[in-house]
Amino acid sequence: MSPLLTRRKLLGYLAGLGLWPGAAAAREAGRAGGDPIEAVDGGILLHRSALTRLLPGRRLLARVRIPRTSAPVLGPGARTAGHRLLWRLVFEGRAAGNHGDLYENRDRGHSRLPAEAHPQLTHVAYDAEMREAGLDYGLAGPVIFDAPLIGNSSTAVKHGPLWRSLPRMALTREDGPVSLYQNYVAGQIHVYPEHRDHDPEHGDLIPANTPFFLVSQGSSGSDQPHLEALSVILAALRPETKTFLRDNQLLAPTVQMIFRRCLAPVLSRESYLSGLAHPSVMPGDQINLMRMVGLANALTPETTPPMVRLAVLSETPATEGRDYFGEGLNERLFDTPAAVARLWRSHVARRSMVVSVEATRDPMGRAPDFAWRLLRGDPARTRVEPLDGRGLRARITLDWQLPRPAPGRPDIRSNRVDIGVFARNGDYDSMPGLISFLLPQHETRRYGAGPDGALRIESRDFRAPEGVYADPALFPRAEWRDVYRYDGSGMLLGWERQGAAGGMRFDAAGRMMTADGPRPVRHVVERPEGEAPRIRLQRAPDSAAD
Repeated sequence: MSPLLTRRKLLGYLAGLGLWPGAAAAREAGRAGGDPIEAVDGGILLHRSALTRLLPGRRLLARVRIPRTSAPVLGPGARTAGHRLLWRLVFEGRAAGNHGDLYENRDRGHSRLPAEAHPQLTHVAYDAEMREAGLDYGLAGPVIFDAPLIGNSSTAVKHGPLWRSLPRMALTREDGPVSLYQNYVAGQIHVYPEHRDHDPEHGDLIPANTPFFLVSQGSSGSDQPHLEALSVILAALRPETKTFLRDNQLLAPTVQMIFRRCLAPVLSRESYLSGLAHPSVMPGDQINLMRMVGLANALTPETTPPMVRLAVLSETPATEGRDYFGEGLNERLFDTPAAVARLWRSHVARRSMVVSVEATRDPMGRAPDFAWRLLRGDPARTRVEPLDGRGLRARITLDWQLPRPAPGRPDIRSNRVDIGVFARNGDYDSMPGLISFLLPQHETRRYGAGPDGALRIESRDFRAPEGVYADPALFPRAEWRDVYRYDGSGMLLGWERQGAAGGMRFDAAGRMMTADGPRPVRHVVERPEGEAPRIRLQRAPDSAAD
């Protein structure tokens, strides 16, 4: 397939991906008949029979009608400077308040935003049938709403070999990122605690940086300041701005921009264009409600930046069985228009990717400029080169690099490289499109210079050292070490493997060298129930060797 055809196909795909949720879905469901669910006494009770099943993804759509009430925007305990400013803006009619906004608690009251704190929010509840099916619990996903929504779930997978926070679970599930993106364009943001996934013990285990949710530092209850901030931001938007954002699927991207631009250490444009504003996890003590209310209310339809839409045009290829091992595995974690993520499985010392933002559309018809920034990673080993004057395309080149401290957290190590792409319409920089590369921190690799001076792999130990954690959902356990062989001109001849079963030799195509000549092999990923996945070598379909 030609590069031009690939590019057209990608850009055409981006133009439609994820646009089904939200207002468009509600319109289609409305044509099919059925009445929306009416809010009563500040709550919505969901019945499965009242929901519409949508394609793609077989999501359930909840169409709601929320009558306007005389409830105040804040409860009597709201007394900070930010709260006082919001009170005044709503009283003067300059802020929309939370009329029409939904709140969804998905931990069955374990860490619930108090109803009396934000009386205008409409709380989502599930009937007995849906609760029994688990549709009310844990990661958001089964139901999508045609109204702005904030939510939370102070839960995690605490036990077993696949223990993880809900954000890590969502990003490592096959359908997770697309569902998250659909929630994002529908104007829905959930908050989840990082629970052991962003701590000094194991470092930053979140596999990709995304704009789809907020992750709080800590465990149960650490999400409450973030919920408060999201509710206040939605309430502080001007009525006409809030309507514009909903109609153009920009509500969640704009709320994320406001939240990050107003974090305590983010005091300039340059700091917003850095990793300080876009960490994996958002500390609750950096939230500044006063600044968030002010920025939210300052936005108009004319000054709102667009959502960056990404498309990968080309990237360094990798072949299973030669460059990395594990049938069914690849280096693509996910592709969405708002975030792209890759796993560095290949043994190459350098990789590159060309990314386009040409699918980005400004609702006002303007032509924004784009700023590409390295948000985390080694600046000496990462290069981002815009390929045109406006920054519509850029080439990203990465050299193999070691873990570094996460931005703003010198005590937490990160093995991820993040690049952000910001659109600017003259007034504000957008929430960035995010491109992430996760390196396997548990592997021990040695690279050396070849005859041409370029680095090449010399040895690679897949065995995790004592005390080093590798996410088994992404990197199945492999118990061997490979040492690579080259001829005098630098051409790869193959590698020698040392494992529990002894030594083996492979040629450059990945075939095992035997007395009868080279034999094809398979690296099969086994997933025993209750155990971590592991890779086993099979010489032939009818015989296996550890």
